[in-house]
Amino acid sequence: MKKITVKKRHSIRKSQAQDLIARLSQEIGESAKLFTADMIEVIETNAEVSLFLVNKKLVLMDAGTWVFPTMRGAVQLPFPERRVTVDAGAIPYVVNGADVMRPGIVAVTPDVLAGSPVQIVEERHGKPLAIGIALHDGPAILASSSGKMCKNFHHVGDEIWNLEI
Repeated sequence: MKKITVKKRHSIRKSQAQDLIARLSQEIGESAKLFTADMIEVIETNAEVSLFLVNKKLVLMDAGTWVFPTMRGAVQLPFPERRVTVDAGAIPYVVNGADVMRPGIVAVTPDVLAGSPVQIVEERHGKPLAIGIALHDGPAILASSSGKMCKNFHHVGDEIWNLEI
């Protein structure tokens, strides 16, 4: 990902905020209520995703076809939906931006859908490591024995994580 530069930042209307939260609830269900606030701001950048500040914290991103929490959002406001759990051996690779391969996966929630965003979490404490795009549905991931299962989209230490506002 190229260096992200902030162009503008402004509050969005209440109707836009309701639409954003409605789209988020399509992805993560009832947990979308965690991300509601009186003040939601959009950050206009040169990135392919729109970034949103909720109570002055960068916790949401919109890629056009989906809305999902950023890594900071997943860490600060944990939610149980859309999880792919990896073992300890996969952690150093995932946090450095590697895609998730089947041998490292120990569990998948049944709501994981192909082409949709997921949070990639570690096995022991359930802490988020990255946000990825699932390449297969949850049951298909568990049925597989090898191959790439999730493409890494956003991880700790990348351009979105390090964005200064």
